[in-house]
Amino acid sequence: MLVREVMTESVVVADPQSTVREIARLMRDRGVGSVVLADKGRPVGFITDRDLAVSVVAEGRDGADRVSDHASTPVITADPDMEVDEGAYLMIRQGVRRLVVVEAGFLVGVVTLDDLASRLTDEDLAARLSARITRAAMPDFGTRARAVT
Repeated sequence: MLVREVMTESVVVADPQSTVREIARLMRDRGVGSVVLADKGRPVGFITDRDLAVSVVAEGRDGADRVSDHASTPVITADPDMEVDEGAYLMIRQGVRRLVVVEAGFLVGVVTLDDLASRLTDEDLAARLSARITRAAMPDFGTRARAVT
């Protein structure tokens, strides 16, 4: 099975010069948790609601900040003709939950961890993908847990 068969083609895209506040409103209004930042159809950054929470809100940054200052770059991309298993291995290697799908350098879709994990033919790979991505996304708070007061 190919990435193109499981990817989402309707992707929310924004200008990299947009403000954090504009992107947060866009996410709210469109009901999405991520936005691809693109320049003339070419992805240049990727921002998630978690990025906004961790690098903007938690750090007390201004909503007028340029979103590209908080976006993930370079964008981890997949080819639409890549096998789903290959896309899963790419997610594991890069520690990401989403791949931006590009063809000839232009955005054509996004494929998520759930898109891939639910369609993998290798159940062991699906379990490893889920476990490794979840672990990669967890913050490292050290070995001792502390109560938040």
